[in-house]
Amino acid sequence: MTNNKRYSRQIILPEIGELGQLKLQNSRVLVIGAGGLGCPVLQNLAAAGVGTIGIVDGDVVEESNLHRQLLYGIQDCGKGKAQTAAAAILEKNPTIKVQVFAHFFNSDNAFEVVSDYQIIVDCTDAIAVRYLINDVALAKRIPVVYASIHKFEGQVSVFNYKNGPSYRCLFPEQEGLNAIPSCEASGVLGVLPNTIGTFQATEVLKIILEIGTVLSGKLLLYDGLHFQTQIIDFVKNPKAIEKGMIKGLQLLNRKKTNEHLSAEAFLEKLKQLGVIFIDVRELEESPEFNGANVIKIPLSTLEEYSEKLDKNQEIVLFCQTGQRSQTALNYLKNSGFVGVFHLGKGIESLKNQFQ
Repeated sequence: MTNNKRYSRQIILPEIGELGQLKLQNSRVLVIGAGGLGCPVLQNLAAAGVGTIGIVDGDVVEESNLHRQLLYGIQDCGKGKAQTAAAAILEKNPTIKVQVFAHFFNSDNAFEVVSDYQIIVDCTDAIAVRYLINDVALAKRIPVVYASIHKFEGQVSVFNYKNGPSYRCLFPEQEGLNAIPSCEASGVLGVLPNTIGTFQATEVLKIILEIGTVLSGKLLLYDGLHFQTQIIDFVKNPKAIEKGMIKGLQLLNRKKTNEHLSAEAFLEKLKQLGVIFIDVRELEESPEFNGANVIKIPLSTLEEYSEKLDKNQEIVLFCQTGQRSQTALNYLKNSGFVGVFHLGKGIESLKNQFQ
């Protein structure tokens, strides 16, 4: 149940209401980076009632952070940012859940970290990590709310939203991008990341609530020194999307050494967006297993049906005991599908779910 008193001033908005507040309560948002951008994002998402927030950061608080990273105080210097930020937002709103990832986001942990989340907020300042976030998000079909800051200026956009443009569409990968200066090298006005981070949090809430105009295919430019804003439109680049998707799926397949899902892993995948579940049993078999992304395709007709599927689509197969789904998995892999899994012991392993 939502806390109507805590959220009363936003529930009263006709665009939100109690149903919208429930959407916020049930949402899962991953914030990568708990620095200048991450702090205001985390504060605002927690205050709005986003139900589960993940925080990824392997850094520690330093005194030079304090003029812009307002979740931290002098007593926090030397402490891990992710843990400290989690404690701070839980103190402000103890009704939410927070998951801490006290390490940097990299290719070794990327898919494990993002697996349970519906939206990623990119609050990093490393170009290579931004490409990694983009590619992982493409493979998982997760929208990314992006921002970056420099001196007195910032920019915000939303990538991979409803099959829209990606980070690579706006910023094609080039040599030398890692040489772009960070805040440490070039400086930043302390208030700037708090302004831009609030813009990011606003986009997250709009995506969850399905309201307003999301900055997909649009780059918002903000000049705090002269108080000027500009929006630049950009379009989807199929080659850039394909490149990111391939890189993301290659990484996914490298990490997914076990294609045989346990009952627990299968149920976790049901929570993920963009995954297709294919029941290869005969239509009359029971128990029935229905869901928004569940398709009933008997094994005998899978070959014909597979011609309609995207070979980059993540697919989970299941049957009664796992034998037919294993056969189906082998067939799809041999046909060039790259993201295929199956429920190793079949629906029988989910018996407790039907009692």
